[in-house]
Amino acid sequence: MNIYFSCSITGGRDDQPVYAAIVQALLEDGHHVPTAILASPQVMDMERVIDPSEVYRRDVNWVRECDALIAEVSTPSHGVGYEIALALMLEKPVLACYRAGAKVSKMILGNDHPRFRLGMYRDSAEAVTLIRDFLRVL
Repeated sequence: MNIYFSCSITGGRDDQPVYAAIVQALLEDGHHVPTAILASPQVMDMERVIDPSEVYRRDVNWVRECDALIAEVSTPSHGVGYEIALALMLEKPVLACYRAGAKVSKMILGNDHPRFRLGMYRDSAEAVTLIRDFLRVL
């Protein structure tokens, strides 16, 4: 399956180890993850040299081509919110997951779109289980 993984870049990278665990599990399960680089600790260095219009075109195209979008939403991010909304407008299934105790936007928490799922986790292993359960029913 082609999975778009969405997470905070410029908003903060405190959850990067969770991002890495999620992407690693998706790749191990045989999924294609065009955004796998977002889980890397070095992503900020790589993103600094890419023109914003190129990022926009690239990411919109990846959302259009994906089978599902998985967003880690513990750290607020304009880009992640945009990608979630775009995926839902394109009728893609979306899972937004967040760390227990994180302050998540009410726009995310209150979303009742039929293709949108929300899940809370306590550690990376639980996040991976949540994601695998979501993908299993698609």
